[in-house]
Amino acid sequence: MDKKKRLIMRTIILILLGAALAYTLYANFTKEENEAVKLNSLAPDFVLTDMEGNKHKLSDYKGQGVFLNFWGTWCKPCEKEMPYMNNQYKVYKDQGVQILAVNVGESEFAVKSFIKDHDLAFPVLIDKKSQVQNAYKVNPLPVTFLIDKEGKVVDSITGTLTEKNIQDLMERIKP
Repeated sequence: MDKKKRLIMRTIILILLGAALAYTLYANFTKEENEAVKLNSLAPDFVLTDMEGNKHKLSDYKGQGVFLNFWGTWCKPCEKEMPYMNNQYKVYKDQGVQILAVNVGESEFAVKSFIKDHDLAFPVLIDKKSQVQNAYKVNPLPVTFLIDKEGKVVDSITGTLTEKNIQDLMERIKP
């Protein structure tokens, strides 16, 4: 009789633990989906400062397309796409498409060295407190969000982009 009671108690405990685990996983997965930036919705606004001390507020770019790229100096795929972004920025900046490259919380020294080494012309911003990275649910890097002239997110792309990819994406958000 004692063995039977123990078996029943263990079974009940295992069932409760399994149910708790299932609920936790379900809650985390659905929460992540609900909080992620949704396509065709307004992009979360932010204000970040570039390496020259200029403030950039996303909503100030309304009327233009914004190629919003999240990156890190240590990220090899990020480094690979930077020259392509730079080339296309030079072509599209006068056609109403801007690039905002948001570094994910590295030191100003590391970012400035990277900018100098790659001769980058577009604004590079540092998200020191990861607030923008968290608002956009950025992970892993690189991630690019395409924002149209209305300020709506029209696409998000994870992974390295080729120069042709970047050109095509900029054409999509050109006003």
